[in-house]
Amino acid sequence: MTSFAIKTIAACALLVGSGTAFSHVTLQDQAAAAQSGYRAVLRVGHGCAGAATTSIKVLVPAGFSGSQPMVKPGWKVTTVVGPLAEPVQMHGKTITDGVQEITWAVKDPADALPDALYDEFVLRTTTPKKPGTYWFKVVQTCTQGSNEWVQIPAAGQDAHSLPMPAARLDVLDVQPAGHHH
Repeated sequence: MTSFAIKTIAACALLVGSGTAFSHVTLQDQAAAAQSGYRAVLRVGHGCAGAATTSIKVLVPAGFSGSQPMVKPGWKVTTVVGPLAEPVQMHGKTITDGVQEITWAVKDPADALPDALYDEFVLRTTTPKKPGTYWFKVVQTCTQGSNEWVQIPAAGQDAHSLPMPAARLDVLDVQPAGHHH
Protein backbone atom coordinates (compact mmCIF):
# COMPACT_ATOMS: atom_id res chain seq x y z
CA MET A 1 0.00 0.00 0.00
CA THR A 2 1.35 3.44 -0.88
CA SER A 3 2.16 6.02 1.76
CA PHE A 4 -0.64 8.20 0.39
CA ALA A 5 -3.17 5.35 0.67
CA ILE A 6 -2.12 4.61 4.26
CA LYS A 7 -2.39 8.30 5.20
CA THR A 8 -5.80 8.55 3.50
CA ILE A 9 -7.16 5.54 5.38
CA ALA A 10 -5.74 6.82 8.68
CA ALA A 11 -7.23 10.30 8.17
CA CYS A 12 -10.65 8.88 7.30
CA ALA A 13 -10.57 6.59 10.33
CA LEU A 14 -9.78 9.53 12.59
CA LEU A 15 -12.51 11.69 11.09
CA VAL A 16 -15.14 8.96 11.24
CA GLY A 17 -14.22 7.98 14.78
CA SER A 18 -13.55 11.45 16.19
CA GLY A 19 -16.96 11.80 17.83
CA THR A 20 -17.41 8.15 18.69
CA ALA A 21 -17.80 7.22 22.32
CA PHE A 22 -18.48 3.79 23.75
CA SER A 23 -22.20 4.48 23.89
CA HIS A 24 -22.83 1.94 21.14
CA VAL A 25 -21.09 -0.92 19.33
CA THR A 26 -18.38 0.48 17.05
CA LEU A 27 -15.62 -0.78 14.78
CA GLN A 28 -12.08 -0.10 15.94
CA ASP A 29 -10.93 0.72 12.37
CA GLN A 30 -13.67 2.56 10.54
CA ALA A 31 -12.02 2.73 7.11
CA ALA A 32 -10.46 0.07 4.88
CA ALA A 33 -9.27 -0.33 1.30
CA ALA A 34 -11.62 -1.87 -1.27
CA GLN A 35 -11.17 -5.59 -1.98
CA SER A 36 -8.62 -6.14 0.77
CA GLY A 37 -8.30 -8.10 3.98
CA TYR A 38 -9.95 -6.41 6.95
CA ARG A 39 -9.86 -7.27 10.65
CA ALA A 40 -13.20 -6.11 12.06
CA VAL A 41 -12.92 -5.44 15.78
CA LEU A 42 -16.37 -4.77 17.23
CA ARG A 43 -16.06 -2.82 20.49
CA VAL A 44 -18.77 -3.38 23.09
CA GLY A 45 -18.66 -0.75 25.83
CA HIS A 46 -21.63 -1.65 28.02
CA GLY A 47 -24.47 -4.10 28.58
CA CYS A 48 -28.24 -3.55 28.34
CA ALA A 49 -29.49 -1.05 30.93
CA GLY A 50 -27.18 -2.48 33.58
CA ALA A 51 -27.51 -6.16 32.56
CA ALA A 52 -24.53 -8.29 31.47
CA THR A 53 -24.02 -9.19 27.80
CA THR A 54 -24.57 -12.87 26.97
CA SER A 55 -24.39 -12.83 23.17
CA ILE A 56 -23.31 -10.68 20.24
CA LYS A 57 -24.71 -11.35 16.78
CA VAL A 58 -23.27 -9.50 13.78
CA LEU A 59 -24.75 -9.43 10.29
CA VAL A 60 -21.95 -9.29 7.71
CA PRO A 61 -22.83 -6.67 5.06
CA ALA A 62 -23.48 -7.81 1.49
CA GLY A 63 -20.34 -7.69 -0.65
CA PHE A 64 -17.96 -8.97 2.04
CA SER A 65 -16.45 -12.44 1.57
CA GLY A 66 -14.29 -15.00 3.34
CA SER A 67 -15.57 -13.91 6.76
CA GLN A 68 -14.19 -15.86 9.73
CA PRO A 69 -14.89 -15.17 13.41
CA MET A 70 -12.15 -15.30 16.04
CA VAL A 71 -12.76 -17.73 18.89
CA LYS A 72 -13.31 -16.19 22.32
CA PRO A 73 -12.57 -18.13 25.53
CA GLY A 74 -15.79 -18.86 27.43
CA TRP A 75 -17.93 -18.09 24.38
CA LYS A 76 -19.34 -20.41 21.70
CA VAL A 77 -19.16 -19.07 18.15
CA THR A 78 -21.64 -20.06 15.43
CA THR A 79 -22.12 -18.90 11.85
CA VAL A 80 -24.90 -18.80 9.29
CA VAL A 81 -23.78 -19.41 5.71
CA GLY A 82 -25.71 -18.33 2.63
CA PRO A 83 -25.30 -17.18 -0.97
CA LEU A 84 -22.95 -14.25 -1.56
CA ALA A 85 -24.37 -11.16 -3.30
CA GLU A 86 -21.77 -11.77 -6.02
CA PRO A 87 -19.48 -14.82 -6.50
CA VAL A 88 -15.79 -14.22 -5.74
CA GLN A 89 -12.58 -15.87 -6.88
CA MET A 90 -10.47 -17.20 -4.02
CA HIS A 91 -7.39 -19.39 -4.47
CA GLY A 92 -8.44 -20.31 -8.01
CA LYS A 93 -11.97 -21.32 -7.05
CA THR A 94 -15.31 -19.58 -7.52
CA ILE A 95 -16.96 -19.10 -4.14
CA THR A 96 -20.73 -18.60 -4.16
CA ASP A 97 -21.56 -19.00 -0.44
CA GLY A 98 -20.16 -17.28 2.59
CA VAL A 99 -20.69 -16.38 6.22
CA GLN A 100 -23.56 -13.91 6.55
CA GLU A 101 -24.06 -13.94 10.31
CA ILE A 102 -21.77 -14.60 13.28
CA THR A 103 -22.91 -15.12 16.87
CA TRP A 104 -20.78 -15.27 20.00
CA ALA A 105 -22.73 -16.61 23.03
CA VAL A 106 -21.50 -17.33 26.55
CA LYS A 107 -21.08 -21.00 27.41
CA ASP A 108 -21.68 -20.38 31.11
CA PRO A 109 -23.51 -17.44 32.75
CA ALA A 110 -20.32 -16.73 34.74
CA ASP A 111 -18.63 -15.79 31.42
CA ALA A 112 -21.14 -13.01 30.64
CA LEU A 113 -19.65 -9.56 29.99
CA PRO A 114 -20.63 -7.31 32.94
CA ASP A 115 -22.29 -3.99 32.08
CA ALA A 116 -19.41 -1.98 33.56
CA LEU A 117 -16.72 -3.76 31.48
CA TYR A 118 -15.58 -3.43 27.87
CA ASP A 119 -14.68 -6.19 25.40
CA GLU A 120 -14.03 -6.81 21.70
CA PHE A 121 -15.41 -9.36 19.24
CA VAL A 122 -13.24 -9.99 16.19
CA LEU A 123 -13.71 -11.33 12.68
CA ARG A 124 -11.64 -11.19 9.55
CA THR A 125 -13.10 -10.68 6.11
CA THR A 126 -12.41 -9.31 2.63
CA THR A 127 -13.96 -5.96 1.81
CA PRO A 128 -16.11 -5.45 -1.30
CA LYS A 129 -14.74 -4.24 -4.64
CA LYS A 130 -17.16 -1.33 -4.59
CA PRO A 131 -16.11 1.61 -2.38
CA GLY A 132 -18.77 3.12 -0.13
CA THR A 133 -20.20 3.07 3.35
CA TYR A 134 -21.17 -0.32 4.77
CA TRP A 135 -22.99 -1.08 8.02
CA PHE A 136 -22.43 -4.02 10.38
CA LYS A 137 -25.73 -4.59 12.18
CA VAL A 138 -25.21 -5.98 15.69
CA VAL A 139 -27.71 -7.48 18.13
CA GLN A 140 -26.49 -7.52 21.74
CA THR A 141 -28.43 -9.85 24.04
CA CYS A 142 -28.12 -9.52 27.81
CA THR A 143 -29.27 -11.35 30.92
CA GLN A 144 -32.22 -8.95 30.79
CA GLY A 145 -33.16 -7.29 27.51
CA SER A 146 -31.21 -6.56 24.37
CA ASN A 147 -29.78 -3.74 22.27
CA GLU A 148 -30.34 -3.87 18.52
CA TRP A 149 -27.60 -1.74 16.95
CA VAL A 150 -29.17 -1.91 13.48
CA GLN A 151 -30.21 1.61 12.50
CA ILE A 152 -28.73 3.02 9.30
CA PRO A 153 -28.92 6.79 8.78
CA ALA A 154 -30.79 8.28 5.84
CA ALA A 155 -28.77 10.24 3.26
CA GLY A 156 -27.38 13.35 4.97
CA GLN A 157 -28.32 12.16 8.48
CA ASP A 158 -25.65 11.88 11.17
CA ALA A 159 -25.44 8.32 12.55
CA HIS A 160 -24.79 9.79 16.01
CA SER A 161 -28.31 11.21 15.98
CA LEU A 162 -29.72 7.68 15.94
CA PRO A 163 -30.38 5.95 19.28
CA MET A 164 -29.25 2.49 18.02
CA PRO A 165 -26.84 2.97 15.05
CA ALA A 166 -25.17 0.06 13.26
CA ALA A 167 -21.35 0.00 13.17
CA ARG A 168 -20.03 1.99 10.18
CA LEU A 169 -17.18 1.04 7.83
CA ASP A 170 -16.04 3.25 4.96
CA VAL A 171 -14.55 1.18 2.14
CA LEU A 172 -12.16 3.41 0.20
CA ASP A 173 -11.11 3.38 -3.44
CA VAL A 174 -7.47 2.60 -2.71
CA GLN A 175 -5.80 -0.69 -3.51
CA PRO A 176 -3.33 -2.45 -1.23
CA ALA A 177 0.07 -3.36 -2.68
CA GLY A 178 0.59 -7.06 -3.33
CA HIS A 179 -1.65 -10.01 -2.48
CA HIS A 180 -3.20 -10.26 0.99
CA HIS A 181 -5.16 -12.95 2.79
